[in-house]
Amino acid sequence: MKSFVFPGQGSQFPGMGKDLFESNTSVKEMFLKANDVLGFDICDIMFNGTEEDLKQTKVTQPAVFLLSVAMAKAMGDEFKPDMVAGHSLGEFSALTAARSIEFEAALKLVAKRAFAMQTACEQNPGTMAAVIGGADELVEEACASVKEATVVPANYNSPGQVVISGTAEGVTKVGEYLQGKVKGVVALAVGGAFHSPLMESARAELAKAIESTEFKTPICPVYQNVDAKPHTDPAEIKANLLSQLTSPVRWTQTVQNMIHDGANEFQELGPGNVLTKLIKRIQKSIG
Repeated sequence: MKSFVFPGQGSQFPGMGKDLFESNTSVKEMFLKANDVLGFDICDIMFNGTEEDLKQTKVTQPAVFLLSVAMAKAMGDEFKPDMVAGHSLGEFSALTAARSIEFEAALKLVAKRAFAMQTACEQNPGTMAAVIGGADELVEEACASVKEATVVPANYNSPGQVVISGTAEGVTKVGEYLQGKVKGVVALAVGGAFHSPLMESARAELAKAIESTEFKTPICPVYQNVDAKPHTDPAEIKANLLSQLTSPVRWTQTVQNMIHDGANEFQELGPGNVLTKLIKRIQKSIG
């Protein structure tokens, strides 16, 4: 069964999407429409901007979403998914490609999400770190041991790679707890504590926008980050999309469930191949 997966923030790179823009008329129209919806020239930043330009959350999220959805559109009739999934932001791309949300409405949601997350980062400073070589249960135990600061598992990316998120104090204390028990705890260059309780204000900000946006039944099951399970009911999809901001991304479990349900071919649509590499770590026999 054919599965398509869509990456999140961090997969961006300068020049992304330029070749597709120049070679595909329908994609070009989509990109120019995005400029109008966003109120700034995202194409210019994607094609000519620096890494620093692209790192701004308000730019990164719409840019990754735009290219991911454009790649699905460029496939035309060849885009026939049996199931889809997206990592964090990529869930919006997956839902749009699977026709649950209209492109323009989804882009507005992504822009609002990016702004709300950026604001939450400024109001509640935090950070993230990747724990390498530790079992999920060990990382959960380490986070639970910290009582005086906020820190939680944020991304279950693959066996032996869990990202933690919280205040600088909380992340530091987990690092101390895990010293000598894992291969390493690597600080990530991010602007805040994504997928943690520190994103609560962003969740509240996004709630009204999601509720007022029309979601349709997707053309195939969408495996969502919050519970790693397939969903087709618009009300469930909305609720899970909202919960995602303060809950962990269960990517390892998502891929395992997709494989259990018959997925034997994965294709990544978006900048880079981050998810393809993670899937290889989760199940070496799957490409």
